[in-house]
Amino acid sequence: MLTLENLLLQTHATASFGAAVAHLCHCSLWAQRLLAKDINLLDDLLRNHLKVYSTADMQDFLLNADICDENTLKKALRQLRQRVILRIMYRDLNGLADLNEVVTTTTNLAEIALNTAVSHHQNWLQASYGLPYGNNKAQQFIVIGMGKLGGAELKVSSDIDLIFAYEDDGFTDGNHSISNQEFFTKLAKKLIAALDDITEDGFVFRVDMRLRPFGSEGVLVSSFDALEDYYQNNGREWERYAWIKGRVVAGLQGNVEKLLKPFIYRKYLDYNALASMRDLKLQIHRDVVQKAQQDNIKLGRGGIREIEFIAQVFQLIRGGRDASLQIKPTLAVLKLLKNKGLLAEKTVSELSKAYTFLRNLEHRLMYVDDAQTQELPKTDAAKARIAKAMNYPDWAAFLTDLHAHRKIVAEHFDATFSEKSQTQSQLETATETAIWQGIIETEAALKVLIDMGYCDALQTLSRLQMLRNSNRYQQLPERSRQRFDALMPLVIWHAAQVENADDTLLRSIILLENICRRASYLALLTEFPQALQLVIKLCAASPWLAQYLAAQPILLDELLDTQNLYAAPDFAQMAADLSKKMADLAGDVEAQMDAMRHFKQAAILRLAAQDVAGKLPLETLSDYLSALADTILTVSLQTIWQSLQFKNFITPQFAVIGYGKLGGKELGYVSDLDIIFLYDFEYKNAGGDDVAPQAVENSSEDISAIYARFAQRINNWFNSLTSAGLLYETDLQLRPDGNSGLLVSTVAAFRDYQLNKAWVWEHQAITRARFIAGDASIGAAFEQIRIEVLMQTRDVEKLKAEVLNMREKMRTAQSSSFKSASFKSNSSNIETAMFELKNGVSGIIDVEFLVQFLVLAHANQYPQLTANIGNIALLKLLATLNIIQADAAEKVANAYREYRKMQHALKLQGMVQTKVEANTVVLHIHAVSALWQQVFTN
Repeated sequence: MLTLENLLLQTHATASFGAAVAHLCHCSLWAQRLLAKDINLLDDLLRNHLKVYSTADMQDFLLNADICDENTLKKALRQLRQRVILRIMYRDLNGLADLNEVVTTTTNLAEIALNTAVSHHQNWLQASYGLPYGNNKAQQFIVIGMGKLGGAELKVSSDIDLIFAYEDDGFTDGNHSISNQEFFTKLAKKLIAALDDITEDGFVFRVDMRLRPFGSEGVLVSSFDALEDYYQNNGREWERYAWIKGRVVAGLQGNVEKLLKPFIYRKYLDYNALASMRDLKLQIHRDVVQKAQQDNIKLGRGGIREIEFIAQVFQLIRGGRDASLQIKPTLAVLKLLKNKGLLAEKTVSELSKAYTFLRNLEHRLMYVDDAQTQELPKTDAAKARIAKAMNYPDWAAFLTDLHAHRKIVAEHFDATFSEKSQTQSQLETATETAIWQGIIETEAALKVLIDMGYCDALQTLSRLQMLRNSNRYQQLPERSRQRFDALMPLVIWHAAQVENADDTLLRSIILLENICRRASYLALLTEFPQALQLVIKLCAASPWLAQYLAAQPILLDELLDTQNLYAAPDFAQMAADLSKKMADLAGDVEAQMDAMRHFKQAAILRLAAQDVAGKLPLETLSDYLSALADTILTVSLQTIWQSLQFKNFITPQFAVIGYGKLGGKELGYVSDLDIIFLYDFEYKNAGGDDVAPQAVENSSEDISAIYARFAQRINNWFNSLTSAGLLYETDLQLRPDGNSGLLVSTVAAFRDYQLNKAWVWEHQAITRARFIAGDASIGAAFEQIRIEVLMQTRDVEKLKAEVLNMREKMRTAQSSSFKSASFKSNSSNIETAMFELKNGVSGIIDVEFLVQFLVLAHANQYPQLTANIGNIALLKLLATLNIIQADAAEKVANAYREYRKMQHALKLQGMVQTKVEANTVVLHIHAVSALWQQVFTN
């Protein structure tokens, strides 16, 4: 056998290349044997070691090989593998390649080898049996790569996990016809032999078929119908995990993934995956212990598998709702989880570094003898070899870093998969469990509940017993009932920690009853006790919030990330995220509508959580809620217009104008949207150029119809009740001529209406109107019209009479509902009367009418009054301009602020009518009444 030195002399290698080859041969006994056996391999390495082995180079090698039968096919594939893996090892060990190059090149090799073998063997089989047909079309042999192959992160000396499939049953069309099942089974066996058989040139890849349906006992190849039936009826949780990496590597692309996506990814947030993968890891750990594999860097504690599990559990939980998570490579998944805020940046950095370290180590262990091993070496010589391959001076230094990485991985794994509910075991006392399970005497149970802080212990105990005896609870699957039983003692304990314990427990029970049939939600609250605590706090603070969560339990997921839950909203980023979501779902209008509703609901919950925690002043909350509506309207316009695809239009000359609470930035949680639609006749062709009116293909009537259709679609988009609920109720009555008017108006028609036809109350309304979304130039035109309208010279006495007349009409219309509020501010029964915050005399609407009248009366003289800055700011401005007294302005502003705070608080308590005892707001009533008298009677 030639020595390495002689080989290098024969190839006229440089000293640096010789040293690099010597390092390769020291680290890989297999490389030594290859080079000694075939000098051509060393020559190829000398000429190409600075190049990545490309797919084109691999294909060229096979095209130039003399492949005429099975033996020559096997020889060509194995010789290709020798060259590719030898170059990978050389480049990797000498610092010329990173982990990505190693796994990508190895994956490319596997796919080219697979496709080459399939192509040759299929041609040879077709010569004997003909072409397989099914459902009137030729059938393809489909190879699904699982594991590292499917993830495009294949190891250099690895099994490849495969599953074989074809679409439809049928028969071949040759003289010797056989069934498609027989044909593809023959092809599968030939493929396996082409790759897996050990010849004088070694092997290409070991093939593992145990992941196919029914494992080793199942058929080698399955039709699509058989695959679908198996995974629908027999698929197990670990197979979902395995299929995350599943990818077609030969044959028909896409159809298999589409077929099995419902099995892999649930439509809802699947927190059951945590327990399932925890159980799977426990089984692996038991095997590791039994087989004394603690030094296995893949399966042992802190090993590669734990990093993969961390990444993939998030994919299983969320991949059904977030398609961007349906990607394969582990490092890419970790990076995405960081970008989405699902894993901390430090966590992802540590896991990524550990993964790279462990995968590099794994390759070096395999380089030694081309063996699939993840076990650390035992002998001193082998340890020294691996330490040098990992660029460490000795084994001890290497081992220090290895242990550090594995320790960090184990900690992150435990943080992700540990039974978090057990950390609260000190709360789950035997007494509370006994109360829930009904194994404590009634008198003793009542005493415990009273001592805990329940005021109506008898009703509370009765409600718990009723729940336990209910069909809904009794019919739960065993796993769900176990989780429910684990939750209830905690619910009883946490509810007792708030002042309104009885109400809180009742609301929490109603919520749990609504979600208990969805095992994933029970799993979420069981796995994350901090989420349960927050749920109970929200239930304690607001029955409206409790009902909101019960109606949309998918929002429970929002409670897990408390950092984002309490963060100030970034509406620009939210708009970008929502736009991307809409683009990802383009073509599926129902999915887009649901996604937008989920987006709004999640944002509302985050704001509500901050609200009940006392972190949001009312004005800020209203600003946020208004900005949220603005964002949703803006993205909705873009999304709906793109779905309509009007001929020759690029962007619509169209805008949404907000009135009322939206226009004044005073939205509440359940406010509707007062909006109108404006458009202009400016027209651009597909090239973006202005087009003369006579050249426009569509007439003005056609354009009006287009925008009317657009407006109607917007209205339907918001008001339609989908499985995700309602987006917003919209009110279009403030458009010109109200309900009898056109749905959309041109800018010119709107101006003419406002200046010549509008009622005074419509001018009152425009004081707090603003451009919301759409074409900014139309928004600017609207603002000019608004200012022009507000600055008209008016007969103040006539204006006063019309404003008072309108207010009286409103009171008459509402008198039956709010009769008790219609008392004079100096009435003797004020101490016992109830005051309606919005519609009552001297209430919210009266403040708004005061401000609107004063703006209309004085804006001609003081243009600054046209600014849409809100009623409180306008009151202060009116005082600064000496139109009203500063003291009166301050008192009325305070009254308005307090009215709105009380109104908001009552809404959170689920009140439909927002009435308070008049004596609690008597000073505010007097303040508003005094200014009303001053303005309207003087």
